[in-house]
Amino acid sequence: MIISNKTTYEQDFALWLEENIALLKAKNYNSVDWDNLIEEVEGLTRSDKRELENRLITLFEHALKRRYVPLPDCYRGWELTLIRTQRKLKQILRDSPSLRNYFASLIEECYQNASKNIRIEYDAIFPDHLPFGEDIDQLLSEKFWN
Repeated sequence: MIISNKTTYEQDFALWLEENIALLKAKNYNSVDWDNLIEEVEGLTRSDKRELENRLITLFEHALKRRYVPLPDCYRGWELTLIRTQRKLKQILRDSPSLRNYFASLIEECYQNASKNIRIEYDAIFPDHLPFGEDIDQLLSEKFWN
């Protein structure tokens, strides 16, 4: 007989979640797998921040293309990506309003990353610094790229 040293957390994540949720609901705090639970909760915060950053880079990449790349046949697709990205960013900030400050702190860095990416893809001339403004509400609710 082979005895496994793996925990439920390592073998079946969904089952581990169900068990720990049941323990928390029953207020059986001594039996909760606190170390792994804390790790998972911390991971949620990192995940939201990564998604915010990736979406902001996508927003700026498509805004740069829409404003500076003269390919009118592509405008509709780029604008659709912009609108979808704005919606997703609004959703993230609606669910976690405390991330607004983090969002604001990322704007210039994400613009720089987006402009580096887009310069590889297109030969157009793009501004070295953010040409759209840093107002979060404007970036998420208007056609700021026009």
